[in-house]
Amino acid sequence: HHPIVITASSIFEIHSSEIDLLHHTEIAQLPVQRISKTEGTGIQSLFTSLIHQITHRFIMGCPISKDDALKEELRGAQAVIDKLLYEKACGPIMVRLAWHDSGTYDKNVKDPWPKAGGAIGSIRFDPEIKHGANAGLAGAVALLEDVKKEFPLVSYADLFQMASCRAIETAGGPKIGVKYGRVDASSPEQCSAEGNLPDGEPGANGMYGGPGGSASTESKEPEGHLRKVFYRMGFNDEEIVALSGAHTFGRAYKDRSGLGKEKTKFTDGSMKQPRADGTDAPYTAGGQSWTEKFLVFDNSYFKTLDNPAADKELLKLSTDKVLFKDEKFKPWAEKFRDDQDA
Repeated sequence: HHPIVITASSIFEIHSSEIDLLHHTEIAQLPVQRISKTEGTGIQSLFTSLIHQITHRFIMGCPISKDDALKEELRGAQAVIDKLLYEKACGPIMVRLAWHDSGTYDKNVKDPWPKAGGAIGSIRFDPEIKHGANAGLAGAVALLEDVKKEFPLVSYADLFQMASCRAIETAGGPKIGVKYGRVDASSPEQCSAEGNLPDGEPGANGMYGGPGGSASTESKEPEGHLRKVFYRMGFNDEEIVALSGAHTFGRAYKDRSGLGKEKTKFTDGSMKQPRADGTDAPYTAGGQSWTEKFLVFDNSYFKTLDNPAADKELLKLSTDKVLFKDEKFKPWAEKFRDDQDA
């Protein structure tokens, strides 16, 4: 009988299709990606997901480590997610899911984890999944449930961020190096308060944001609102503009965010929508997109936003347009408009 060796906690980093193992010495908290120690989920799940590897190692006389098990599951999860993204063209909602799970982060909260929020998988719980800004995201969580069942060692928090990064890369966007090993929130009591995410337009009172969340995001001006939201997470102006560029990918739905048209000529199903590889992608009609090819990730958002002759059926929110009006945002918006690889 050979022992099963469970080693010290580790984190993993994926660059493109390769997964590298990185042992870490401390816990880091980031606004978009929380990096923390991985906790095991038991010997049974190890056998369930990696029976072939375990059998091979027993035959060879080698013990299997928890590090190897998680690394194998991360590879497997990525392959299944890539297939899901291709077949369902669900990349945009996966980006939104990961962003909304992580967008609760407040760098000023010094209480023990998970009080500062961030990418901790808490969005899967009620009440957070029912926050107004998260309308429609329960479907994205549901799409990843089977992946979680097949690869139980991978946390929900990691799955959400993996799905987003793979969505961006497979849609033609940049390759993103991601560190894995996030720990999941374990109960609804660990959800963040509602009100941390940005508004696209002012409310009935003429104000953007509100007093809720971990800190007030209220402002009469869109630029002030964006800075209150994102400075709280540790972003600078360049990063605010870059994140806004994710609007190049996907659509706004009136029954979710309350913004945009019910449908346009680009989203009513009459026009084919290509994937990054040029093949036609399946999609459900509806919503309003910021770009003509809303399933391809590129810098079309910035080009369209700064083009007064752009088709009027393309969406331009107040918090979009301010990127080319505010004197500190504008240089970055122009840089991303002019350089796809910036």
